Amino acid sequence: MIITTNSAIKKIVLIFLVVAGLYLAKTFLMPLLIGGILATVFLPFCNWLERRGLSRGFASFFAFLLFVLIVAILVSLIGWQISGLIKDVNIIKQKAIEIGLQTQQYIFSNLGISLEKQSKFLQGEQPSLASIMQLTIGSLSSIITFLVLIITYFLFLLYSRRHIKQFFIRLVSPPQQAEMAEILTSATKVSQQYLFGISKMIVCLWFLYGIGFSALGIKNAIFFAILCGLLEIIPYVGNLTGSTLTFLVAALHGASPSTLGGIVIIYGSIQLFQGWVLEPFILGRQVKINPLFTIIALVLGELVWGIPGILLAIPLLAIFKIVGDHIEQLKPYSFLVGELESIEPESSFMKKLKGKFRSFWVE
Repeated sequence: MIITTNSAIKKIVLIFLVVAGLYLAKTFLMPLLIGGILATVFLPFCNWLERRGLSRGFASFFAFLLFVLIVAILVSLIGWQISGLIKDVNIIKQKAIEIGLQTQQYIFSNLGISLEKQSKFLQGEQPSLASIMQLTIGSLSSIITFLVLIITYFLFLLYSRRHIKQFFIRLVSPPQQAEMAEILTSATKVSQQYLFGISKMIVCLWFLYGIGFSALGIKNAIFFAILCGLLEIIPYVGNLTGSTLTFLVAALHGASPSTLGGIVIIYGSIQLFQGWVLEPFILGRQVKINPLFTIIALVLGELVWGIPGILLAIPLLAIFKIVGDHIEQLKPYSFLVGELESIEPESSFMKKLKGKFRSFWVE
């Protein structure tokens, strides 16, 4: 079947309209989707409470309390580490100033740009104190509103989940209702599995980076271990960003070349261990998205919705794939974003090596 020009144009226009709609409706959609994905994570806990005789309202409320407790523990842990890092801010600032002065001197010596011109270029137009205060207050009010909306959606989506499920089932004809119920169940499970898997991965990375950075004697090693672990929610670039920040701060502290080299070795070793051992046994094949479309989803998520878009990109793309697997017209797109099929047979050496890793891990 030959795809006509008009059909292709319609699909391209539809994609642009969807992206434009997502961008224009981001204030409404972002807290709703975040609240919805969090609700799917706490859904098993709610069901467990309800099976023990608790009402749906109380079960949803206790799920909310558990969510608040987890967030409070995480914020307290990060705040405790940041309080130790703040003590070294002056040292880092002084080192950064020294490096900046050396860089300015190098530019003057090699490019002939005077220090005065460089300073004017860097300073630019300084904002007033009133504008800074206004921007800060506006940002805080937006963040508070955003969090309140997430919590509200989280509670009410948990409470009315069966009603919403029945609505989607009734949207289709009776012969298709069983398939719709299967799609909804699969979409819910993939969100749960992905977020549970990422949580386990983050905890493992905390231990690995914490042991490695502490063994090197890096200042605030636990903080940077927590940072590298949390950035795992951004596939491929998260750990690299955290390790790069650790490298730069250690360099500003005057770390030796062997210590800086050790950071690089730890990063490479953990990435190898993560890819060969942790991901197959913790994440497995729960989110079957190929690397190319993982990166594309992250970039588009950031362009459309900023940081929340990065966090939502992979779960939403995985849900799209599940829906696409059940709808004939979307199956080609589901295939496109799915895992790559291996064309070349895997070498016997790689099979043996992976087999040893698996057998060691299982034992």
